[in-house]
Formats: sequence, C-alpha cells, structure tokens
Amino acid sequence: MTVSDRPTPTRLVLAAGQADRQYWRDLWHYRELLLILAWRDVSVRYKQTVVGIVWAFIRPFLTMVVFTVIFGHIAKVTTGTSAPYAIVVIGGLLPWTLFSSILGDASSSVVGNANLITKVYFPRLIIPLATVLVVVIDFAVSLSILAGLMIWYGVVPGWQILLMPLFTILALLASLGPAIWAAAIVVKYRDFRFVIPFVLQFGLYVSPVGFPSSVVPERWRLLYNLNPMVGIIDGFRWSIIGGESPIYLPGFILSLAVTAVFLWWGIHTFRRIERGFADII
Repeated sequence: MTVSDRPTPTRLVLAAGQADRQYWRDLWHYRELLLILAWRDVSVRYKQTVVGIVWAFIRPFLTMVVFTVIFGHIAKVTTGTSAPYAIVVIGGLLPWTLFSSILGDASSSVVGNANLITKVYFPRLIIPLATVLVVVIDFAVSLSILAGLMIWYGVVPGWQILLMPLFTILALLASLGPAIWAAAIVVKYRDFRFVIPFVLQFGLYVSPVGFPSSVVPERWRLLYNLNPMVGIIDGFRWSIIGGESPIYLPGFILSLAVTAVFLWWGIHTFRRIERGFADII
C-alpha cells in the first residue's frame, strides 16, 4: 500500500455551538421515527374502540351542543353578529380543542416513552412533536362539524376562509411552546401532570370560546390578549364569519408576541432538561 492509498485520518473537532446545530440536523434525519411514533399513537388511541376515530368528531360536537344550549339558549349570550350561535361556538371551539389536546397529550408524552428514551438515542423533541401530528389528524376530522353546520345554517364563507390554515398553524405554534415546556417539567416533577387538566379546564372558560372577545371591556382587552389563544381564536372565527367578527389588531399582535415567547421558552427549557432525561426517568 502506497502512502497515497492510506485512509485519511478523521479529526473530531469540538466547537461551541456545534452540538446545537447537530441536534437540529438529527431532528430532520429522524423524521421517519417521528411518523412511526405518530402512527403508533393513532393506533393505540383508537384501538379496541367501537367507533374509532369518530371520537374526534363526537367530543367537540357534544361540547358545542352544551355551549349552545347553556350559553346560547339559557344564558342568552349575545355574539354581536347575525351568525348562528353554534357557528360562533364552533369557530372558537376548534382552535381551542387543537390547543388543549396538544398540551394535554404532549405533557405526559416523554414520561410515557421512558423505555424508549433509556435505550435508544434520538432527539427527544421528537416525542412531543409526534403527539402534535396525532392531534392534527383529529382536528382534520373535527372540521367536518364546521362544514356540516355551515351547510345546515346556509352560511356562505367569504374570502377570509382562505386564511383559516394560517390561524390553524398559529394555534399549533401557540400550543407547542407550553406543550414542550410541560413535557420537560413533568419528567422532573411528576405531580405537575395533575395541574395540566385544571389549567385547561380553567382556560376553556376564560378564552373566547363560548363568547366573542368583544364582550370584554375595552380597557381590559389588551391585557386579555396576554392569553395567546384570544387573538388566535378571534382570527379563526373571523375567517369563518368575516367582517361581523373583526380582529382586535393590537391584541392579535400581542397574542403573536406571547406565542413566540412561549415557543422559545418551551424549547429552551426542554433542551436544558433533556440532557438528564435518562437519569431522571
């Protein structure tokens, strides 16, 4: 073997920031694992059920009926629009269900995959992200409720309906930050998983799901939009009803800013705690 035929020695270079860049590269390389975990979760969720994925339709539909009866017919809540109350409710319920389902499922996802974490290397962020794909499938099924109600009441959407995917993506991002943060915190403090359902139940009633955010006094509306789902729900509802349900622009911008902060904080916390997942679990 000549000198020129000898293999070139490999050098390992340790440089600041390389680990983070490699992490995000690995996240892309392990995308097939993301799909496998998501498909597994879908199979487990509806395994040995009578109606299967139809539960994704039943749950929001029954919630919509309860809101419509209690707030629309008994409490006589005014919406300030000519749209049927059921349309107003489903316009708020769909993005909220997307948010709450992602937060609720992802918060316990890392603990639920403890065996996988202790045996195989992969970017742990894949685990909560896989739950997002499952919820998105449920959300797609739930959209049939909206389509059915609009046909039933004869509501014809305007051009704003084209922006519905944008507000859906914003709802995903708004849920992703708290969900990733909660997934990491639950690993460290297991009793925190009992707090999540209470927070979601409380959030359902303080978010503009059964009522428009315009009922909040003007002096409090900006503060109210510190709840990131307020501006996103307003936008989602506007994409359905149009000008009758206008977006409060200052509050919407504030909701986007809060969403960005939560997303950064969730990823930062997850990455910091992730290094010790195997030892803690």
